[in-house]
Amino acid sequence: MQREHLESVRILGETRIGSSPFLILCDHASNHVPPEFASLGLPPAEFERHIAWDPGAALLAEALATRLSAPAILSCFSRLLIDPNRGTDDPTLVMRLSDGTVIPGNRHVTEADIAARIARFYDPYHRTIEEAIERALAIGIAPALISIHTFTPVWRGAPRPWHAGILWDRDDRLARLFLAGLRADPDLIVGDNEPYHGRLENDCMHRHGTSRGLAHVLLEIRNDLLATPDGVSQWCDRIAGVLEEAMADATVRLQLGVVKWA
Repeated sequence: MQREHLESVRILGETRIGSSPFLILCDHASNHVPPEFASLGLPPAEFERHIAWDPGAALLAEALATRLSAPAILSCFSRLLIDPNRGTDDPTLVMRLSDGTVIPGNRHVTEADIAARIARFYDPYHRTIEEAIERALAIGIAPALISIHTFTPVWRGAPRPWHAGILWDRDDRLARLFLAGLRADPDLIVGDNEPYHGRLENDCMHRHGTSRGLAHVLLEIRNDLLATPDGVSQWCDRIAGVLEEAMADATVRLQLGVVKWA
């Protein structure tokens, strides 16, 4: 893989590409902003909030990659710089206001500024995903994409009841498995395209999953449930358990396009 702009992307288990039926993705893994952006004019506390990243998502993605012996691709930049889970024509690609917070460094961002951020952060991240998929396809493997996100327990003053959300668009192959598998636990409230929906044109899953016909799902876990190592471990067990059970079923493997794995 190309090593340009390593500040934008981190790969775990690169040698596992093509040797695992899964590719783990984490679009909002980091709250890092390079020094020259002067923290976008925000105090440090704002970068601990969900507006800057998905708290807990990177830890869960890393745990899943280890548990499943799968490769993982994680962003290394804050979504406040540019959001890799948006199309380049999306007005929320660079947020000027997020959950009540004005982003001073983005208030007067120009088209040239956005283009520079796309070239430096956004494009290398997506190129890395594309390269990983191409490497797997070249040896006859169609990887199933598992995208890990987290959401805040309270939004605009209203508590959210869900422990997790399963986001999908036209392809429900993995979504069905997770809805059934996680809802088998009576203590869990699992949203079907809640608290968000998965029908966002040109988002990461649309770009790499829907448009290529690859099985994919976006998993949203409430971020307070990943605040401790035990919480991360529990959710890793739940998610991996669904995928491991799927791989044990020849019919499901065929539906997902990963018939190689017995």
